[in-house]
Amino acid sequence: MKFQATSYHFDLLKDTDRVSAFFEAISDYSNNTDLAYDLGCGSGVLSYFLNQKFDEIISIEIDSKASDCASNNLRKFNNIEVINEDVLKYNFTKKADLIVCEMLDTALIDEEEVQVLNHARKFLKDDGEIIPKAIINFAELVHMQRHYLHWDENAKYEILSNQINYSKIIFKDEINPNFEKDIEFNVIEDGIVNGIKITSVTILNDEIVCGPTPMFNPPLLVPLDELDVKCNDLINVKLKYIMGQGIETIETQIL
Repeated sequence: MKFQATSYHFDLLKDTDRVSAFFEAISDYSNNTDLAYDLGCGSGVLSYFLNQKFDEIISIEIDSKASDCASNNLRKFNNIEVINEDVLKYNFTKKADLIVCEMLDTALIDEEEVQVLNHARKFLKDDGEIIPKAIINFAELVHMQRHYLHWDENAKYEILSNQINYSKIIFKDEINPNFEKDIEFNVIEDGIVNGIKITSVTILNDEIVCGPTPMFNPPLLVPLDELDVKCNDLINVKLKYIMGQGIETIETQIL
């Protein structure tokens, strides 16, 4: 099926690793199939996958152009309703068996996945499921060539520490968007630290894990004050941000 899409959502559709991972996770779903919510449905591709399983799908998209594309793409399916509205303002009236919400980005900082799920989760049945299931965040000390905050799958940097698994967010749990943690790194090579590389891995279900892809949580490079380090040094960094409120909320401090 050929999908209409905005330029941004067209790039998402071209990310075959991302699309395939969600297709497999939805195909693996084997619980009740009365109602699914597709929150932030974009072009409607995930609703298209859900159509093969669910009696009713409510697909919500805030962007009017993307919503129009989804409506056109899904117009042949009588069990799918596309609604152009902010999920945070939508008046949910029915509990779902499944919530699909792909408002993901690195460490959940710039997209509203956390706020949307905190709002919608009360309309998930007790035995309901959420796709994706969780996200795990990792951090490493680096020396980066471009000393400013940026996402870049192909960024040039030198890794100077071990990789730390610093947080796991489970989407069925109520999530506090205010994140703060002191992270201890073990330096593995002499050099000058001037940044942190944050990488996120998405757990779609118990069997499917998707790492960073071009349009799916590319690495985020965050500047630090420069620090000369030696192999085996222990460096403590405070990392602080508000999930869903943007990269401008990121704060770092070498302790």
